[in-house]
Amino acid sequence: MEVENSPSIITSTYDDDGHDKRLGTLWSVVAHIITAVIGSGVLSLAWSTSQLGWIGGPIVLLCFAAITYISSALLSDCYRSPDSITGKRSYSYMDAVRVNLGERRTWLAGFLQFLVLYGTSCAYVLTTANSLRAILKANCYHKEGHQAPCSYGANLYMVLFGLVEIVMSFIPDLHDMLWVSVVAAIMSFTYSFIGLGLGIAKVIGNFYSYKNYGSITGIPATNIANKLWLVFQALGDIAFAYPYALLLLEIQDTLRSHPPENRIMKKAFMVAIIMKTFFYLCCGCFGYAAFGNDTPGNLLIGFGFYEPYWLVAFANVCIILHLVGGYQIYSQPISVDRWCSRKIPNNRFVNKSYKVKLPLLSNFELNVFRFCFRTTYVISTTGIAILFPYFNQVLGVLGAINFWPLAIYFPVEMYLQQKKIGGWTRKWIVLIRMFSFVCFAVTVVGLVGSIQGIISEKLS
Repeated sequence: MEVENSPSIITSTYDDDGHDKRLGTLWSVVAHIITAVIGSGVLSLAWSTSQLGWIGGPIVLLCFAAITYISSALLSDCYRSPDSITGKRSYSYMDAVRVNLGERRTWLAGFLQFLVLYGTSCAYVLTTANSLRAILKANCYHKEGHQAPCSYGANLYMVLFGLVEIVMSFIPDLHDMLWVSVVAAIMSFTYSFIGLGLGIAKVIGNFYSYKNYGSITGIPATNIANKLWLVFQALGDIAFAYPYALLLLEIQDTLRSHPPENRIMKKAFMVAIIMKTFFYLCCGCFGYAAFGNDTPGNLLIGFGFYEPYWLVAFANVCIILHLVGGYQIYSQPISVDRWCSRKIPNNRFVNKSYKVKLPLLSNFELNVFRFCFRTTYVISTTGIAILFPYFNQVLGVLGAINFWPLAIYFPVEMYLQQKKIGGWTRKWIVLIRMFSFVCFAVTVVGLVGSIQGIISEKLS
């Protein structure tokens, strides 16, 4: 079919680039963003706030929200080039880097992107296994008492999660995943509200028992050096919880063309950032107020809450359902089967699909190459999660690697190139010397603190 020569077909069935008609809206994009962002990172925010204290914690959360909005706005303008309204589309983050910055920096961006997405998938495997264990522990503590030795290994549950993700990997791409995003977004709101509600209830209980939890400087440490390591790690954890630059353009590519995609995206991530910052502040502050110096690294898995046990278990079920979808959202850019299909369109093994009929289910297409690659990918992320089961430290490393290079440096450089902003102009100085440099400093201290935490855990 000659799509380019049939305007009527382009209008009704295809977009201007010959791809299937994009039907995404403001709210579908908000659902994708919330699914991608409000994940395992939210569970560490109470611990991060406890390290930073009552002043530093909320201020840092708000600063990260502002930084995320600015970097997202810059990146959304790079979806089309050379003009952000009518230019040629970039279907992914790496496409945008290639168009605006050239092949050399595309290789660097690609390496960092795959490293962060791969690491996030590993973190999701670890978090889901911990939630499965938490469900069993909640029931055990309820029956045997809070001092009972309720211990369950994590490896089996990581393997079970991997099997589920192998099945989920049959979903081809983001265009077929709106229902996954909607379910996952509902789950994220649910467990965030549960964590918030349990935190508020415990704070009220502390008030009536005259307990005063929390301080301006946060949890005290044995010495200044240890305190700095923990503060640096907290910054890394918060950095992991906020940015979603790697997925922004792929999400933007689901939007219909009119009105212009970048305008809808700016409205969408404004809504999403306001919503997630509200949850982040509530979870972080109420979690710290509830437990003070005993704030767990993971709010719903660390068992600061024991009762009602069924609500704790239900919250962890919601976490699991959310991360099942979140894993797929984060894995989509790494799925090289689509890249291979474009590069070698005549290869039968890469492109051949078979229709499979299962009892009580409709037909679906099985691509053998896609199945083999994605199955290998899931197995490898499960193996890495088993080797490095350190929740807060792993999140800190991933957050630091993602934050400055991918969420700040490349979006700023692409924006300067696309808008042809010259060196040492006012906008150049603000973006490069101030905005980018401050974020670079945060990345360095977050990475150093988190790596030091992993080494300490390994040695202990």
